[in-house]
Amino acid sequence: MKLQSYVGGRWVEGSGEGRAFIDPTTGAELGRVDATGVDGAAALAFARETGGPALAALSFAERGALLKAVADVLVANRDAYGEIARKNSGNTVRDAAIDIDGGIGTLKFYARLAQSLGDAKTIVEPGQDTLARGGNFAARHIWTTRPGAAMQINAFNFPSWGLWEKVATAIVAGVPCVAKPASATAWLSYQMVADVIAAKVLPEGALSIVCGVGKDLVGALTAFDSLAFTGSAATGEMLRSDPAVLAAAPRVNIEADSINATILGPDAAPGTAVFDLAVREVVNALSVKAGQLCTNIRRVLVPAEHAGAFADAVSAKVSSFAVGDPADESVRVGPLVDLEQRDIALKGIEALKQEADVVCGGGIPDGVVGADAKAGAFLAPTLLSCADPAGAKAVHEIEVFGPCATVMPYRSVEDAVALAARGGGSLALSVFSSDGAVAKAATVGVAPFHGRVMVVDDEVGRDHTGHPIVMPMCVHGGPGRAGGGEELGSLRGLRMHMQRTAVQGSPTLLSALADDAAEAAL
Repeated sequence: MKLQSYVGGRWVEGSGEGRAFIDPTTGAELGRVDATGVDGAAALAFARETGGPALAALSFAERGALLKAVADVLVANRDAYGEIARKNSGNTVRDAAIDIDGGIGTLKFYARLAQSLGDAKTIVEPGQDTLARGGNFAARHIWTTRPGAAMQINAFNFPSWGLWEKVATAIVAGVPCVAKPASATAWLSYQMVADVIAAKVLPEGALSIVCGVGKDLVGALTAFDSLAFTGSAATGEMLRSDPAVLAAAPRVNIEADSINATILGPDAAPGTAVFDLAVREVVNALSVKAGQLCTNIRRVLVPAEHAGAFADAVSAKVSSFAVGDPADESVRVGPLVDLEQRDIALKGIEALKQEADVVCGGGIPDGVVGADAKAGAFLAPTLLSCADPAGAKAVHEIEVFGPCATVMPYRSVEDAVALAARGGGSLALSVFSSDGAVAKAATVGVAPFHGRVMVVDDEVGRDHTGHPIVMPMCVHGGPGRAGGGEELGSLRGLRMHMQRTAVQGSPTLLSALADDAAEAAL
């Protein structure tokens, strides 16, 4: 099987040998992905010239109907996607659901949101500012669709959610998409797009996909296009500094890897509900999707007097988890996405061991369920303990993208905030405390360094959605190392694809502009 690209309104097969994508449970090749000879510039031009006008002609409600139709197609084929996720991503049933249902759920959310905006094609912000004494000269801010294409480069860990969360906001804004999935897990993205294209639920040119390297895509971006990237900080830096990007100045949104953290408040002692809730969350961090979530907990900041008990509690649970073939219902932790990622993770763990001790795991499991431990990309859930986080460096800079986290003791809330900030900017942080003063101080202290903060206390209990889970209502992204980007967040997600313009004129003109626009604060 060789994955094709859908560009210019047709399926095109790359002319090269391409790269293999595998079953990470067995190491067996499943197919190849290649975009050699695919004309990226032509793909973007077709999206702009064909898909753009078709989407721009529709109202928000009509665009919402498109997203609903896409979601319906995906729901109808969901069982097949679960099988692909197991074979190509090593996902358990639970892991696959997070990715597949997360993508579908985001489409449905934005479908409803768009339909709530009605027949409008533009957005006006509420209120206006008087600019002259007589009151006959004022200003309002209006949002209109940018006449470009959205180039979207996605990460390997979420081939469904990563694809559709970017597509959803662009389509609502009226902008066509050219998606480029990560080659290692492109099969699921490809199959989903193929099903949507076959169903003919989108205007021609509204959605394209390039499976493979796509070398000339970034170079073909123009001033009114956008580039959204999810992946490593190194690749994000390379894209941001690309000469073509610097020259054309398209809008760029980077969501990069980050060293996310969780903080247990001083009140979160063994035997309390919040202590148990924090244990549960870190256990999930060491098992769900084999730890391969960009928002996953990597550093666990615990009051010094409770650090040992916390590490023991987590270790006792994850040490009992079955690692192996995700097709086996007893398996809690599947493989990493491929052998390359496993080897990178092992190298990272070795670096962390220079500053931290292994509590459990630390390498390839001695045995796995239903598979060969060395042939597959398996990594034992690993918990480390760093006695001196203030004097350490690697634990704040190296992200092991797998089931790995490090427990770190702290002396005061101010100390915990300072340690969290050592990550240099992160996507997410969680606080577990029922002490209101502690929760507030920690939240305000870490907020400048994080895109999202989740606070769990006795009142929230188990009702929270989870530290790593990105909700479409909330912004996703983070400062500094995390890329400095921001996406989703309900209507905030449209910022990337719409132009905010200050319109100065008479109250009569401003009223006329607002008559057929949707009013929303962005």
